Amino acid sequence: MAAFPEITRIGFEGPQSKNPLAFRYYNADELVEGRTMRDHLRFSVVYWHTFRGTGSDPFGPGTAQRPWEDGSDSVENAQNRARVAFEFIEKLGAPFYAFHDRDVAPEGANLAETNRNLDAVVKVLKEEQQRTGIKLLWGTANLFSNPRYMHGAATSPNAEAFAFAAAQVKKALETTKELDGAGYVFWGGREGYQNLWNTDMKRELDHLAKFLHMAVDYAKEIGFAGQFYIEPKPKEPTKHQYDSDAAACLNFLREYDLLPHLKLNLETNHATLAGHTMQHELEVAGAAGALGSIDANTGDMLLGWDTDQFPTDVYLTTQCMLSVLKYGGFTSGGVNFDAKVRRESFEPIDLFYAHIGGMDAFARGLKIAAAIRADGRLEEFRRSRYASWDGGLGAEIEAGKHDFKSLEQAMLRKGDAAPNQSGRQEMLENLINTYL
Repeated sequence: MAAFPEITRIGFEGPQSKNPLAFRYYNADELVEGRTMRDHLRFSVVYWHTFRGTGSDPFGPGTAQRPWEDGSDSVENAQNRARVAFEFIEKLGAPFYAFHDRDVAPEGANLAETNRNLDAVVKVLKEEQQRTGIKLLWGTANLFSNPRYMHGAATSPNAEAFAFAAAQVKKALETTKELDGAGYVFWGGREGYQNLWNTDMKRELDHLAKFLHMAVDYAKEIGFAGQFYIEPKPKEPTKHQYDSDAAACLNFLREYDLLPHLKLNLETNHATLAGHTMQHELEVAGAAGALGSIDANTGDMLLGWDTDQFPTDVYLTTQCMLSVLKYGGFTSGGVNFDAKVRRESFEPIDLFYAHIGGMDAFARGLKIAAAIRADGRLEEFRRSRYASWDGGLGAEIEAGKHDFKSLEQAMLRKGDAAPNQSGRQEMLENLINTYL
């Protein structure tokens, strides 16, 4: 029986449409810079918020009405939930989904039972993928919810917690490969510390690197060719996370010779918790050749925690897509809606409204970013600002033809640096407004 019988496939009706169950800007087959919107954006629905979120918060239990749930943590309920998930994703028209292992299947009394539970649900996921054509963007393992991971997983002082996490990731990698996933994400939900008095930071970082190298080795062993990602997150629940932002992740990956094997999966709400904009994180990752995928959401600027709201700010989506296009677009990654409906939006239909809004916002951001690039004025201003590096002394410095002594001599001959030019911040902000 259908879980959403009143909903048909969400269609594109154009900007003039007043239908809340239609796309106004996301036209999957529309070409932008020579690729379809579908291929540019690679939208993905997350299993954890969309199908496991209950609307609970620290002050009360869940409010979400999910009539397909029977209230149990059984394998049968999980299998039925998987069918509901694919009905939703198919009607929404998203080409991908993503999950943690514990999102899709319940944990058992021991590792063997847990693995059997996952296998039983993966069987249904595989059937639904074949039925609908929907693909797995990436898989991951939940290494943070069970009390065994209270001190972390790969960074735990408990060697057996590390070992259990390794076994869990081994199974998650096998599952992702079986489902033909395009990638696999390492999200260190508790890989950090609360108190340095009881923490050996060097040892924990060494262990985290060892864990990731084991994963790289095992992926090669089983022939998993998907892209590995690491996801920056600055805090919550720990005081400090080792993967706190894009720069910290890149430094860690370089230090431990992991950069050839992993790219970054960046999340907007994590960027703001780290004191950055999403555009900043995208540029840091892109400049290092490590921009892989994004978790599309936003936070509330008045709240200092991870609210995971759906992205509807067109300035935000424009900034995201400008950076994504600049660095060549998504290959194995995509726009993954790591976002949840508000506690007050408790009816099943609200899931459609939320995703439609996010998809439309990113479609507008894509088109605006393409228009900015085609117009060229922004890029021309940026180029002109660095013109002194394109010839003469600047080009010689970049080519390695100078040192401190020769540069001193150059400035002694000239007497002073050339006058600076205005950065024109306000003019450029006005320029961007003309596209919106």
